[in-house]
Amino acid sequence: MDFGTAEKSVGESCGVFGMYDLDGGNVASTIYYGLYALQHRGQESAGIAVTNTFNGKGKVDCHKGLGRVNEVFHEKDLTALKGNLGVGHVRYSTAGGSTHENSQPLVLAYIKGTLMLAHNGNLVNTPELRRDLAMNGAIFQTTIDTETIAYHIARERVKSSSVQEATVRALKKVKGSYSLVIASPRKLIGARDPWGFRPLVIGKTGNSYIITSENCALETINAKFVRDVLPGEVVTINADGSIESNLDLALPPEKTSRCVFEYIYFCRPDTVFDGMSVTRSRIIAGKLLAKVKPVEADLVVGVPESGNMAAIGYSRESGIPYGIAFTKNTYVGRTFIKPQQSSRVQSVKVKLNVLREVVEGKRIIVIDDSIVRGTTSDQFVTMLKNAGAKEVHMRVSSPPFYHPCYFGIDIPNEDQLIAHGRSVDEICKIIGADSLAYLPIENLPELSGGLNICNACFSGNYPIAPPTEDIRGEYIK
Repeated sequence: MDFGTAEKSVGESCGVFGMYDLDGGNVASTIYYGLYALQHRGQESAGIAVTNTFNGKGKVDCHKGLGRVNEVFHEKDLTALKGNLGVGHVRYSTAGGSTHENSQPLVLAYIKGTLMLAHNGNLVNTPELRRDLAMNGAIFQTTIDTETIAYHIARERVKSSSVQEATVRALKKVKGSYSLVIASPRKLIGARDPWGFRPLVIGKTGNSYIITSENCALETINAKFVRDVLPGEVVTINADGSIESNLDLALPPEKTSRCVFEYIYFCRPDTVFDGMSVTRSRIIAGKLLAKVKPVEADLVVGVPESGNMAAIGYSRESGIPYGIAFTKNTYVGRTFIKPQQSSRVQSVKVKLNVLREVVEGKRIIVIDDSIVRGTTSDQFVTMLKNAGAKEVHMRVSSPPFYHPCYFGIDIPNEDQLIAHGRSVDEICKIIGADSLAYLPIENLPELSGGLNICNACFSGNYPIAPPTEDIRGEYIK
């Protein structure tokens, strides 16, 4: 996302990883590496909770904290986590503040045992669900909607024959986006909302099963991809290795609504989201840009990382050579995830440098995945020109952002979006480029291979009615 997204306050709400070793081996170290592979989905906090299904008597060991995976966990922490069933989480805070209390997984003890939950997404009816729980005596320890889901599962479990039945009954009450990994004393459960906003996959290695956000995490631990969790599906891994599926929440396929920004930016390039390669999707975006928004230039470059594949696509379609203009400090991390604008801008200043010998005296096409606020897009345009670029033409592999998102992307309110109330020419002048063009919204379905997508942040057409209260309790006019 531009560095770019560094400035954007665009974030995504987390990565989840659950593992069940049916032979009884400890899973914490493997979950750790799985979370490392999902670090791009959140850098504010990380956590792992585990239990022993053979002789643990329901005891849960949990370690979590603020920071990246390698900052939160050290060898002694992983050694102390004893259990063959566990759940892990990396977080970016779209709902609730960035505090230790809001770190996940959540661990609840209740009359039927324990629950460990990790959640990716945002609910739109959290305020009314929390009020209902509070009126019945619930005491909340966090400000995140994950706790609301957990309480409702626990409440339904008391009157259900199984935890998976309780999960289905509880999820019928919630509205919004969720990819959930849940561990009960002897089961691993994955659930994906009926619209399929966020990815969720099943994997297997040896006699262990995994449910996680992206298949790239499976590759990291040498696990094999089994299949996607379907939109509206609740899957249960039992102690005997059987997989149960419940599709009571499913919508007709034509009503599903995958987040198109997963293809454009969030997923790692080596991920396949519901059968569509993310790398292929981004190359297609670049090719489409070259077809519909051509410009004469000497070199095509991408803003690392998610702009690179689209830049390759633009180069292939246009015949203009592809080059690498930016050198990246890999130790800074994804700047868009920094919660405060001051820290985002500071990160931008140390994250990328321009290779003068590559751009000097040339007309450069810069491919980025999006512009939200625009406050750092002008920085890298200036960097290129200061390095001697004769012209800088910006091409964006998504349409302009006009609307906030309520389903897991922390897009600012409309008055903070640079495209709100401005023409493309006005935006171009603000960021200092010689020309600017976006991917037309009508081309977006090609990025998902024809699967139904949510493009509400570009179009304002929400698949679920927006809330009258946002996740921070502020009234939406």
